[in-house]
Amino acid sequence: MGLTDLHSHVIPGVDDGAQSVEQARAALGALKDAGVSTVVATPHVQASLTGSPAALEARLAELDAGWRTLAEEVLPPVEGLAVRRGAEVELDTPDPDVSDGRLRLGGGPAVLVEFPYMTVPPNSQDVLARLRAAGWTPVLAHPERYEGVDSALAIARAWREAGAVLQVNAGSLLGRYGEEARRRAATLLERGWVDCVASDYHARGRVHLAELVAFLDEQGAAEQARLLAEVNPARILEGEPPIPVAPVRLRRAGLWARVARLARAMR
Repeated sequence: MGLTDLHSHVIPGVDDGAQSVEQARAALGALKDAGVSTVVATPHVQASLTGSPAALEARLAELDAGWRTLAEEVLPPVEGLAVRRGAEVELDTPDPDVSDGRLRLGGGPAVLVEFPYMTVPPNSQDVLARLRAAGWTPVLAHPERYEGVDSALAIARAWREAGAVLQVNAGSLLGRYGEEARRRAATLLERGWVDCVASDYHARGRVHLAELVAFLDEQGAAEQARLLAEVNPARILEGEPPIPVAPVRLRRAGLWARVARLARAMR
């Protein structure tokens, strides 16, 4: 079946991800080498643009052009990899309109969202609840990376209760984003609050998905790894709810040894 990656920045020249056809092609090759069979290209789009039809259409026209380049010039030489279209919508307004299918994952009911400036805004769960009430499934990108997340992760519970799906970055648990993000990611896994993992790949460095799957296998969590990286992302992309993932009981000695080895490998 292969892995499904719901979060990547591989459309050339449209955001802070791939900047050229060559970088985009290398990025898709790296994703394929990491075991990904389906990837969703999710360039950044500000939700506030949905309040201005002209501004939104201008941004989407840029993404349309980039998508055509990806489909016509980047993807053909990369065999065995399916690429779907989506966006990473920055929730810089409390009332986003994601009715345009180009803003959603594969045009389905799920929409990848993030909070602006990597900070949790007040009443953050309310905007997620409004999206859910409008008929969409908010997939909250990298909840472990936001500033303002309390140590007890009570806000993560509120996000889930609002109807959000939580997508943790594969690199977070491996120390890619620092110790605090690693700790939060581990806690979310241990509580069974992670619905899927993704690469958030920006066409540079390592993809990390294969390393995370191997790490979870070592931790005795092969079934959770399969759900997080393979089954649930595919279900979300097809408009189906994710299957609950059992808590991952991380063995601390194995965790630190594995993270140390991966940290050395990433240098």
